[in-house]
Amino acid sequence: MRHVVGPVAEIPPGSRRLVEAGGKRVVVFNLDGAFFALNDRCPHQGGPLHKGPVMGLVESACPGEYRYDRRGEIVRCPWHAWEFDIRTGRSRFDPRRVKTRSFPACIEKGADLQAETFPVRVEEDYVVVEL
Repeated sequence: MRHVVGPVAEIPPGSRRLVEAGGKRVVVFNLDGAFFALNDRCPHQGGPLHKGPVMGLVESACPGEYRYDRRGEIVRCPWHAWEFDIRTGRSRFDPRRVKTRSFPACIEKGADLQAETFPVRVEEDYVVVEL
């Protein structure tokens, strides 16, 4: 099931948007024009990932030497600080076994999208949608 999240301009680089689609809460991230979608629930205890801070990685090859990399590509659960790669959904501490579900996200031209339409009529002060 596909779900149109919104215009690209409404989710600028470095931002995110929470959507509900198919009974799931999904958070969509824009990483420099590339879009990624993750289940909004942390697999640890269900924390809302859309409320977590987004950061990069601090890595060290040896003591006293540090490198900050992948700025804005890691989301941290606000409840217990579990970290996940926004591009893959995999956890930082055990990427082979622990992850939050990721969903394909892409950009499509509006003219190429097909939307379901419903006839609408106005009766007094109410809008009625016929299904």
